[in-house]
Amino acid sequence: MKTLHIDCTFGIAGDMLLAALVDLGADLDQIATALRRLPIDPFELGTRPVDRCGIRARLLTIDLDIADPHGHVRGIHHDDHSHHDHHDADHNHGHDHDHDNHKHEHVHGHRRAGDILTMIAAADLPNRARNRATALFTAIAEAEGRIHGIDPGEVHLHEVGAMDSIIDILGVCLALELLGIDRISASPVPVGHGIIDIAHGRFPIPAPATLELLKGVPLSDFDAPGELTTPTGAAFLGVLVQRFGGLPAGIPLRIGYGAGNRDSAHPNVLRSVLFEAERSSTTTHDDEPRESIGVLECQLDDVTGEQLGHLMGLLLEAGALDVFYTPITMKKSRPGTLITVLAPWPRADGLERLLLLHTSTFGVRRHESSRRILNRRIEVVETEWGEVRVKIGSLDGRDIRVAPEYDDIHRLALEHDHPLADVHARVLEAYALRGDSGSLRR
Repeated sequence: MKTLHIDCTFGIAGDMLLAALVDLGADLDQIATALRRLPIDPFELGTRPVDRCGIRARLLTIDLDIADPHGHVRGIHHDDHSHHDHHDADHNHGHDHDHDNHKHEHVHGHRRAGDILTMIAAADLPNRARNRATALFTAIAEAEGRIHGIDPGEVHLHEVGAMDSIIDILGVCLALELLGIDRISASPVPVGHGIIDIAHGRFPIPAPATLELLKGVPLSDFDAPGELTTPTGAAFLGVLVQRFGGLPAGIPLRIGYGAGNRDSAHPNVLRSVLFEAERSSTTTHDDEPRESIGVLECQLDDVTGEQLGHLMGLLLEAGALDVFYTPITMKKSRPGTLITVLAPWPRADGLERLLLLHTSTFGVRRHESSRRILNRRIEVVETEWGEVRVKIGSLDGRDIRVAPEYDDIHRLALEHDHPLADVHARVLEAYALRGDSGSLRR
């Protein structure tokens, strides 16, 4: 299980993240090859080494001064990354726009968000890269739509929809796939201060779309002039990051640095750290274990009781922690069943596959959850009918839960023709008397 930590202490932009992932080991040639299969303008993609306050980093270069097959030059040269006419200053990170360079308009024009999403849906991309890219462009379109009061699909994405930012977003999604990233965490992020020129006039930093996309993302108190976080950078944080804070638990494997264009008073770099993280139990400050689990859900309106019973058996045998069914009302007032599966994280993929294979659902929702567990131990109680295992749970060093193992009391109830409840009660009595009788052993 690989985790990427994005250290955006000094801000984040799309080109910085892509450069950092390339520095981490993602193959830029493979990324460019995959991008060239898309119906976009010709381009050249590269990086070059730069120094930012003594830190060696990569700076992304995108060249759109490429002739098409008919000999026409399309686009503009982006090596100096100072071409933007909108608030998405991903390639102008950390300083105001250079108005002299804005005489070059993008000859390929702005793109509708709906058209970009259609292109991604039809693209030859790995499924996870496609899903991530779709979520990112959808979030950007919805943010712009809320700001301007229009349907997200009709949003014209200015620079976010222009070639360089399409390359940034799709390039990052492909790089994440090449690196095998399963989970992403990040540090709190600064936004900077000052005034920025956007397509609709001058506006204080952060730009409206940036702040919209940062809802729910913790901001840091590092402050510096200029736009430290761009809309595309904010989208990566708001859409892809599952945890904010310091470095995660795990084994750091590699570190990469991506540079912003400006050589400022602070290191204008984004640091990426690749971890090999085990999905194992961690501990709380009280030393009770906390573990990550997968919560899988789907709902059905065409399933019988027999099929549900069969499915529960399959899931539990495959290692599910728990399976439960909830009666629900679905669309058109149809009665249905919500299936919920609690899965140890390493088994989540397999259990998800079982749901897809053995039910009629067309999709399974999954999210990660954290559960805190009591410290547990198994002890054996002697009763007049035989031995019974009991599970004991403790909190803060104190035993608070005692539960006889069902299989043991079920067996004894059948063997001695006693009600299950009577055997259960007798085991608890024997446990309570263990100190006096010496009937308990580990």
